Amino acid sequence: MKLSVPIRKAVERMRPYHPPLEGRSGKLRLDFNENTRGCSPRVLRALARIGTEAISIYPEQGAVRRNLAAMFRVSADQLLLTNGTDEALHLITNTFVENHDTVLLVEPTFAMYRFYSELAGARIKALRYDEEMGFPMAKVLQELKRRPKLFFLANPNNPTGGIVLPTQLRKLLAAATNTMLVVDEAYFEYSGITVLTWVRRHRNLIVTRTFSKAAGLAGLRIGCIFAHREVANVMRKAQSPYPVNAAALVAAQAATSDRAFLAKTIREFNASKTELERGLANLGFRPFSSAANFFLFDAGKNAKKIVARLAQHGILIRDRSSDFGGRGFLRITVGTVSQTRRVLKELKAAL
Repeated sequence: MKLSVPIRKAVERMRPYHPPLEGRSGKLRLDFNENTRGCSPRVLRALARIGTEAISIYPEQGAVRRNLAAMFRVSADQLLLTNGTDEALHLITNTFVENHDTVLLVEPTFAMYRFYSELAGARIKALRYDEEMGFPMAKVLQELKRRPKLFFLANPNNPTGGIVLPTQLRKLLAAATNTMLVVDEAYFEYSGITVLTWVRRHRNLIVTRTFSKAAGLAGLRIGCIFAHREVANVMRKAQSPYPVNAAALVAAQAATSDRAFLAKTIREFNASKTELERGLANLGFRPFSSAANFFLFDAGKNAKKIVARLAQHGILIRDRSSDFGGRGFLRITVGTVSQTRRVLKELKAAL
């Protein structure tokens, strides 16, 4: 059926994004890189104290933004709070991308970089990670000479798990004289590598963070944009006035203040990560080196069988074969130690 009002050409050209969105509750969710340990108890207590007034009025984020900025060691005017990283990426493209501008990506990577860029009508220049999932530094530097409007870089990268080191990031920033370099640090808590404070002196750098991963707040949708104050002020003009709900604001502040819980969570997942990597190797797989809370590995012709078998036993992992031309790559999230032992047992049975 033809619509009476034509849709935008950019939307017509877009490929639909089909993540699994339903039927995940109650299962061992090792498919979306969530924190399977859950959020801090301090978050639950803070949410329980929300009164009717906070719910019935439009949320005020000023005090929370100042407190979070102090915790992140930036000034409040360098921080924007967003409705998850998705809104952050949408806001960045809305602010900077005109129809037919070029956006540089290195794929496979987080699908929403391409999604929001295509929605804005951008041309996508996509490079590829190599066979060992190495970052193509020389090719990226060459492309930056062509002055793309944006360069989205997940660091660590999803789904490969690789990291671009600060020495390399300095070279990228120096080369991106006419490009906004957007460094997505969604998995920073696991890698420990950040360029967050660099935004003070670099107007061509934006850093994004999320509370959906290590903090365990994926259901509340809150993220951050960090940028030089001049850049942040421009983006603030393009942002809706109430992007983050009251519950998310309360939860983010509580989660960030409970550093002991976060440190304990990271220690447990690091121990589990070591066991998962060793277990995958013992089963004949070679997981790629990862600085995040997941591993990518090639299961070959058994990939779909493995995903289906684990799903039958209530364990969800992510089939990333479409990112590699149909080749059987799977991504598995690091859970707790007991969860890792369970999934390794089921993987062995599936083989």
